[in-house]
Amino acid sequence: MKILHLDSNHPLMIQELTRLGFDNTEDFTSSKAEVEAKIHEFDGLIIRSRFTIDNAFLDKATNLKFIGRVGAGLENIDVNYAEQKGIQLYNAPEGNRNAVSEHALGMLLSLFNKLRTAHNEVVNGQWRREANRGFELEGKTIGLIGYGNTGKAMARKLSGFDCEVLCYDILENLGDENASQLSLDELKSKADVISLHTPQTSETLGMINTEFINSVSKPFWLLNTARGKSVVTEDLVNGLKSGKILGAGLDVLEYEKTSFEDLFSADHQLPEAFQYLMKADNVLLSPHVAGWTFESHIKLAQTIVDKIKKIAHP
Repeated sequence: MKILHLDSNHPLMIQELTRLGFDNTEDFTSSKAEVEAKIHEFDGLIIRSRFTIDNAFLDKATNLKFIGRVGAGLENIDVNYAEQKGIQLYNAPEGNRNAVSEHALGMLLSLFNKLRTAHNEVVNGQWRREANRGFELEGKTIGLIGYGNTGKAMARKLSGFDCEVLCYDILENLGDENASQLSLDELKSKADVISLHTPQTSETLGMINTEFINSVSKPFWLLNTARGKSVVTEDLVNGLKSGKILGAGLDVLEYEKTSFEDLFSADHQLPEAFQYLMKADNVLLSPHVAGWTFESHIKLAQTIVDKIKKIAHP
């Protein structure tokens, strides 16, 4: 079976798939049209986020049996159409769940302890102790929206901090010893911190908007290591300005390109809301790297290999 690899990944992927008997071809430079012209030659496709696998692409992939996406979600693939064509889809949320949860927790602790401003002030010769008095995580209520791989990993991390962890998910009966599951309204009535661990779907697009922010009972901190388009940035900024949102840790942004590899084109003017986030002392930004550790690089590749193994050795 022939596999086409469209994005670079950890070398173990090619090594392991070759050992399993697959014929691997790497193409990291061809245009989408050029790939479409030859995709009929391949049985498998490995992609990260280079471009969208849409209906037109899938119609040309006449021999395709599986697609492996080296990441947590499948939003750059037309899942329904692929399944109609009998194409098996593999993603790897298990591979970066630990990395994402550690990153989210790191952002939260940094926000609570004002580490961004404290560092900048010290290196500029300022020694402001009272102004940098922080908060403790102990005793706080953390609300996790989405309780799949990363949500559960986050709850496990929080279990040692003596805080209350709540979770909401569209699926029922997911709560466990690390988090109590309840309705979204109940979560919003209790949470001091809200952390997103959801895929990008029609339900999560623009989910954190003015209506949502105002419906949360207490001023709260917001973490988003999921998908940027789940948060309406202008509404977030208004929440920060009003004090309803106490601070935000954002690894993902509404303005990201669908490839997640860049934020803006060179000639794109930065939106006013994003300029505010860049300057705000109570906001932490990172470039979609929560799941981007040296360890997860290996885990993501191995997870996809393990899921493909059953094709070679059912």
